[in-house]
Amino acid sequence: MHLVMFDIDGTLIESYDIDEQCFLTAIDEVLGIQIDSRWERYPHVTDAGILDEILSQPSFRPDRAVLETQIKASFMQNLTLYLESNSVEPIAGAIEFLAHLKQREDVVLAIATGGWYESATIKLEAAGLDVSGIALATSSDHIARVEIMKIAEARAADQPLLSRTYFGDAAWDKTASRQLDYNFVLLGDRVEHHQAMPDYLDIEIATRFIGLED
Repeated sequence: MHLVMFDIDGTLIESYDIDEQCFLTAIDEVLGIQIDSRWERYPHVTDAGILDEILSQPSFRPDRAVLETQIKASFMQNLTLYLESNSVEPIAGAIEFLAHLKQREDVVLAIATGGWYESATIKLEAAGLDVSGIALATSSDHIARVEIMKIAEARAADQPLLSRTYFGDAAWDKTASRQLDYNFVLLGDRVEHHQAMPDYLDIEIATRFIGLED
């Protein structure tokens, strides 16, 4: 069995900028500060991981639990309001590619995202992606991306795997894949990688990157 795992923002859905803005706005609304949005500078580039780093500052520690709840609620409110008046689109070909993989008997699917569970599910639904039956792990499960991927794998696979592939769009996706010895496939051009594609319209290329035979 071959495990094929996906990130969400920028990988399955055109939502990277939306998610970032909703997060930054929530931090500003609750804490009254503008944080460094150069995400690669944070130890864990996940919603929970970035928030953990921010709230570890001495001034926030006494009210940490309350602030975390307020920021998450503000983030979800911002995202919900955005989706009420705006559409979020799947990456071109993503719906068809997922459907193609779902019908294969030699593939098991999973999603591992640095976003929270609540935001992940609402965005997937808004983009029209059918992820029923697909294992999902988020930063509601752990602050570290490698651990999120491990959880997603454990939820998806109950048998030995012939290969493990992760589709992502960012440097931290590539790093986590290397740490876990995953075959990494890059969506877009935000980083350099030898296996890269702009979308999923060419299913033959995507399938070949995974190492599957038709």
